[in-house]
Amino acid sequence: MTDKIVPCIWYDQGQARAAAEFYVSLGLPDSRIDRIVPGPADNPSGRAGEDLVVEFTLAGRPYLGLNGGPQFPQTEAVSFIILTDDQVETDRLWDAIVGAGGQESMCGWCKDRWGVSWQITPRRLMAFYDDPNPARTRAAFEAMMQMRKIDISALEAAADSAG
Repeated sequence: MTDKIVPCIWYDQGQARAAAEFYVSLGLPDSRIDRIVPGPADNPSGRAGEDLVVEFTLAGRPYLGLNGGPQFPQTEAVSFIILTDDQVETDRLWDAIVGAGGQESMCGWCKDRWGVSWQITPRRLMAFYDDPNPARTRAAFEAMMQMRKIDISALEAAADSAG
């Protein structure tokens, strides 16, 4: 790992490798498992030789998965945003995360089966915040607040109806 700051995601015992393999399978470019580090000795979350740390890269950014145990469950206080380019990508990623044991939430948020929170966010949604017409921005925002998975065409229709 060469980056100065790397997010560490805490997983219940033994789940870091499965999570990293799933994330890499999402098809984000420049994604891979970089290294799996076995525990050098018995520790509170596992035995010597079992996976302790999984280093992986998603879309060119490094992450570290730590098999830490059940003491610290995931919360929505930290989430990972995936900016999508179109509805096809939005649908694909949402369906992959939710469909593999995840859970839907509102406004493009979902959780994977390990409890990690994701925001599947179309770039078009973010562009509405820069719209020079505040009525369009408000209409798109209000439409988004009613959605689970973001529907870009519904955002566009809401904004267009506002002028």
